Amino acid sequence: MSEESARRLRASVASAETVVVKVGSSSLTGPHGGLDPARLTALVDALAARRLAGANVVLVSSGAIAAGMVPLGLRRRPRDLATQQAAASVGQGALLASYNVAFGQHGLTTGQVLLTADDVTRRGHYVNARRTIERLLALGVVPVINENDTVATHEIRFGDNDRLAALVAHLINAAALVLLSDVDALYDAPPSHPGSTRIGVVRDQSVLEAIDVGGTGSSVGTGGMVTKIEAAQIATAAGVPTVLTAAPLAGQALAGEDVGTIFAPQGRRPSARQLWLRYATSPQGKLALDAGAVEAVTRRGKSLLPAGIRSVSGHFSSGDAVDLVDESGRVVARGLVNYDAKELPDLLGRNTHELARTLGPAYEREVVHRDDLAVLPRRAISRTR
Repeated sequence: MSEESARRLRASVASAETVVVKVGSSSLTGPHGGLDPARLTALVDALAARRLAGANVVLVSSGAIAAGMVPLGLRRRPRDLATQQAAASVGQGALLASYNVAFGQHGLTTGQVLLTADDVTRRGHYVNARRTIERLLALGVVPVINENDTVATHEIRFGDNDRLAALVAHLINAAALVLLSDVDALYDAPPSHPGSTRIGVVRDQSVLEAIDVGGTGSSVGTGGMVTKIEAAQIATAAGVPTVLTAAPLAGQALAGEDVGTIFAPQGRRPSARQLWLRYATSPQGKLALDAGAVEAVTRRGKSLLPAGIRSVSGHFSSGDAVDLVDESGRVVARGLVNYDAKELPDLLGRNTHELARTLGPAYEREVVHRDDLAVLPRRAISRTR
């Protein structure tokens, strides 16, 4: 990508009418885990400036568990679920109160939106969440979104809100996503290594193939660079340019300056349903396909029939999401299955007309209809429970 193209890409972030900003726990807390008022205020000042300039700003904020650690006398982030939930219960109120005060200094009102995985994996909840956020924005409110950690199970390990922020970005058709953490950019090697170089622009996924982005997040958070790249992939697949940088550089990132790493949108924006199937569903099982079925599903836009399935794994019911995998085990598509897991083994490899003759006309249906199926990019995320 040329320097001029990169400049235009960053300018698109600066001019975005609606921007989603995600901040991690480590960017809001002090050395002992409690909220750091100076850090939070600095972030809010940058976001308020953008909001008062006329843009819609949606904040996806981690920090509830971290904010509850000091009041509960916890020295480190709890590992057991019950204590995490207790810390979130105590900390969520403190976190929102701090945002209310900080945004209030700018004459802005905040509104809390707590989401769980169901709210972005069940279609009805998904639509309702979008309506709520859009209405808050229409009323001039700054939505502050967090996972509902007080009742969450899998959600507390949902990627430190990175994936949630990307889903929210496409949920409300945002024009930009900014991911803030304690790392100022993506580097071609661990930033602590001598000679490592900042990657200013990721124009496509090939740039990431040679980069080691392993490692975990901070002691008060759960995310790491992997979750942020996954979030950027989700957002850019939805046509949303994404900036990854450190929280102190939020104002510069929102202004389109050359900070952090910007991920370019990839291709045409898929339909909302395709994005929902790809990224906002949690697969409950896997269907292993033969080569012919992989070709039919991924290249010819066909439905998945029993004849092309080699094996079934997982516990799912009709209507659940499942991953479709090729002979090497790579996930190639995701879809809503029309059978329960216990029904499918007896149907595998059989022609639908034969099944209809022997079992009745109800068995002539597809296992996954093409309208309920999304082909996944090669580096897409697969999260099977």
